[in-house]
Amino acid sequence: MIAIDAGHGGQDPGAVGPTGKREKDITLAIARELARQVNATPGLRAHLVRDADVFIPLHRRAQLARAAGADMFISIHADAAENRNAKGSSVYVLSLKGASSQRARWLADKENAADLIGGGKAAATDSMLTNVLLDLTQSGQMKASEDAGNHILQGLKRIGNNHKPHIERANFAVLRTSDMPAMLVETAFLSNPEEEKRLVDPAFQSRVARAVLDGVNTYFTSQPPPGTLFAARAASGAAGGSIAAGVAGGGSR
Repeated sequence: MIAIDAGHGGQDPGAVGPTGKREKDITLAIARELARQVNATPGLRAHLVRDADVFIPLHRRAQLARAAGADMFISIHADAAENRNAKGSSVYVLSLKGASSQRARWLADKENAADLIGGGKAAATDSMLTNVLLDLTQSGQMKASEDAGNHILQGLKRIGNNHKPHIERANFAVLRTSDMPAMLVETAFLSNPEEEKRLVDPAFQSRVARAVLDGVNTYFTSQPPPGTLFAARAASGAAGGSIAAGVAGGGSR
């Protein structure tokens, strides 16, 4: 199960493009398309964290993903910058030890402020989230997030210019899940006039979704969750390899 989180929503529009296109609408459209493609893939199911123009507090998004039994959490966003020429996609994962760049820190601060815009109470959840983050599984999931994030970034590289050639890290509140790989995907720059046009194009939205899905497929093929079709395929492949090795060994005696 893939939890797909369309960033922003409701009274929180997110970034606004040069012609007034709103991030919350674009992220929901891409999230729905990604969910459609995920559900059409054998062995995968999608759970949309929000499927309407509603505001959901950041910590609640992770809770909804866990309640759905998700194996991965992907938060979809559209980037923005004062430099209108900035372009490309990026993938971010959680870091509890500082950000990988000044821009990553700035972006995390901006995204974490969504609760204030939407009327949530971010501070009230901090102590609870801190306890979750101290769980021993967190470090393992952060490594898994990096692995999955790298596969998704490779998928995005195949459809266009990435903003950064490697994943970035910062303390994103929405990624504090502790029990599943989680990443935030900045699909393109809504502040760039050319990319704003692309972001509202269903064909581009489909390509972005396919690129993300390719990364998800690659990750789960290499690290299949127990009890899934991916795990069954891996076991079948391993069994086939053992039989082939046995036959080869028998022929050499």
